[in-house]
Amino acid sequence: MKNPERLTIALAITLTIMAVEFIGGYLANSLALVSDAGHMLTDALVLIFSLLAAFLALRPADKEKTFGYHRVEILAAFANGTLLIFLAWFIFYQAFGRFARPEPVNSGLMMVVALIGLAANIISALVLAGSRQNLNVRGALLHVISDALSSVAVIGGGLAIAFTGWYLVDPVLGIAIALVVLYGAIKLVLEAVNILLEGSPKGVDPRKVAADIRRVKGIKGLHDLHIWTITSGMNAISAHIELEPKAAKKAPRIIHEVEHLLRDNYAIGHSTFQTECQSCGDELFCVMERSEGGAGYHHH
Repeated sequence: MKNPERLTIALAITLTIMAVEFIGGYLANSLALVSDAGHMLTDALVLIFSLLAAFLALRPADKEKTFGYHRVEILAAFANGTLLIFLAWFIFYQAFGRFARPEPVNSGLMMVVALIGLAANIISALVLAGSRQNLNVRGALLHVISDALSSVAVIGGGLAIAFTGWYLVDPVLGIAIALVVLYGAIKLVLEAVNILLEGSPKGVDPRKVAADIRRVKGIKGLHDLHIWTITSGMNAISAHIELEPKAAKKAPRIIHEVEHLLRDNYAIGHSTFQTECQSCGDELFCVMERSEGGAGYHHH
């Protein structure tokens, strides 16, 4: 089974059970179930982004979108992360209201729906587990497993309510799961913003990259360095590389060595370098300024 097919099956299961949990949560008057459905929504988003990455990677760039359509995934991540933050806030609001005015919860229906959700998550995990060597699918698998654990927590909450009649278990669970959703949503939004603002990829220190490049034989200096992420798992770099005077004829070999270093050590696969035999500046990170009249840009 191909990776897109695995992701599509897992997405269909997740969306179906998410709808069941939302409806079941409403009928059972259970915030914990609604929160778990919200958690499943985060998993559905991860699966959707994984599918987008798989399909958009096949769509070629054109004269208007020279980098292709990879940023669609990032824009969707930002929008959905923002939506999930509001969902978490709504659950918090409802839960704190129930602390003041506890409401009865249908624990039987709550457990039945959570059991269905748990079974569905196990099936999704088995489908995705067949392709664990793919990083995209592996990330989706981890989210599905985390949602299965949330379903277990809801089942435990239903049992506690059934045996003790303590309805406050439901809003407590609701808040706990909403906190998980909120953490994931904020992390998603911040990562999307960093990519949209052309920030350095997570875990990549530009100064360390520059130091490694400068150590390549034949390179005298480096400036105007830019490292950014096009989309998840696709990093790019551009820079001016100053060569030693005697190394000018070896420029292709030197650049090839730098590209190999970046791929192996930093997972940077897209690189653009301008070689020089005399430095045009000393700044590692050059400042781009708009030219008068808005006709273009220059750096210094």
